[in-house]
Amino acid sequence: VQLQASGGGLVQPGGSLRLSCAAAGFNVRVKPMAWYRQAPGRQRELVADITSGRSTNYADSVKGRFTISRDMNTVFLQMNSLRPEDTAVYYCKTVYNWKDLWGQGTLVTVSS
Repeated sequence: VQLQASGGGLVQPGGSLRLSCAAAGFNVRVKPMAWYRQAPGRQRELVADITSGRSTNYADSVKGRFTISRDMNTVFLQMNSLRPEDTAVYYCKTVYNWKDLWGQGTLVTVSS
């Protein structure tokens, strides 16, 4: 049972990346899913979340630039107009057996 995040990398300011988080070993189709991020020296913060009914919620800092979506057993985070301050390790999260289950994180670096 795990979440496998991928899609991070180095991108220039103004660029785009698409993160994926695939659930393995269990079904997340009826579970809420979320993306968090943690920049160096800062606390982990919620970026976006999505319910099983596809209702979404975004941090003010990413509204209009990021889009969370889901398909089958995977959740995505489309990130456009990236800024240096978006640099962080991005984690996906869901709930399994009434406990938070985190993916391993994928590093996003926005730099010229």
